[in-house]
Amino acid sequence: MPSGSDPVAQGSDRILARMMLLHPKVIDLTLERMHRLLAALGHPEARLPPVIHIAGTNGKGSTQAMIRAGLEAGGAKVHAYTSPHLARFHERIRLVGALISEPALTALLDECVAANGPDAITFFEITTAAALLAFARVPADFTLLEVGLGGRLDATNVVERPALTIITPVSIDHQQYLGETLPEIAGEKAGIIKRGVPVIVGPQAPEGLEVIEARAARLGAPVLAFGQHWHVAEERGRLVYQDETGLLDLPLPNLPGPHQVQNAGAAIAALRHLGRDEAACAAAVSRAVWPARMQRLRHGPLVEAVPEAEIWLDGGHNPAGGAALAATLARMPARETHLICGMLNTKDVQGYMRPLADHAAHLWAVEIEGEANTLSARATCAAAQGLGIAASEAESVAGALAGIRARNPRARVLICGSLYLAGRVLRENG
Repeated sequence: MPSGSDPVAQGSDRILARMMLLHPKVIDLTLERMHRLLAALGHPEARLPPVIHIAGTNGKGSTQAMIRAGLEAGGAKVHAYTSPHLARFHERIRLVGALISEPALTALLDECVAANGPDAITFFEITTAAALLAFARVPADFTLLEVGLGGRLDATNVVERPALTIITPVSIDHQQYLGETLPEIAGEKAGIIKRGVPVIVGPQAPEGLEVIEARAARLGAPVLAFGQHWHVAEERGRLVYQDETGLLDLPLPNLPGPHQVQNAGAAIAALRHLGRDEAACAAAVSRAVWPARMQRLRHGPLVEAVPEAEIWLDGGHNPAGGAALAATLARMPARETHLICGMLNTKDVQGYMRPLADHAAHLWAVEIEGEANTLSARATCAAAQGLGIAASEAESVAGALAGIRARNPRARVLICGSLYLAGRVLRENG
């Protein structure tokens, strides 16, 4: 994802653009190139602060954000790596609580390019190596690594012995890379499990859980699974968590949506395993920040275009993400809801839209500017209409907002369908 035209980041932007040319494929899952480059860099992956490695289809970023909030509330220094970014590449690399600086990022990228030489390597691999190099050089108490795609062959899966692994809910997505069935995909996600290292497992379909538990058993990795070793639920407007050490009565997550209760449960299980107290768990659910996950937009030109509307932004893009959005909308006060939707042509478009059909008064289909794999507005519109959703094409998000204002200036607006669209919206909205 491009990092925009921020003049502060022009040095790193030029290097990142060159990196895009180092391998013809955007995604080519193998660890051979990663191991080669890390060896040339002196094996930074072996010198990281204790690693918490997170895989899954949905909820990885939110879970990581909650764990970070909980650890930092107790005074811990935490590195964090996530992808993709939304507005600027720097969002991917967080050093002891702060986004990496432009000079530090530029120097690291230059060093990685020089170490790699003329050899082929993907953009994600070489930028992950840069992140690991940064983390190895700056003292901290923990390193949070979010898997990019899958797990077994993901570029982050180079740490031989993390302190903890986490697998959030697994569902069908990225079939062209991970397999057609849920057990196949779960097997790829379970590839982050390491011998003897505890693994926290969020809510799973039975066939996915079976695969995860089987790999953990082969490796002697203790399993801490939702519904068996820990439980979490919303009760009377509170989050109630329980495990063998006791019960916690906490506020509901500040990240909107009922699905965040499950993500919070995994984060709390991690914090409890790491010996953190109730205050840390409370901070995890009350202080986490994670943009474009049912984020309310309150300022900026897009909001000013329809000042009486209620505008939300979400980057979910698969059927499970659509279901989570629908559950969130179902719990909100009744209000005519319009969707502004842009998606990639690699996604299950109708699978994503189907849960939203009962909540949408109208869908405005847009293309994601600058993305080669964007689904056309016409195809997005046709997919919605095929589900019985009234839909129109729009030239842009701003154009869709103008159409909504003409119909109902006090509507609820949900901009959704892709993290790439969400990132562009955040850049355009300032």
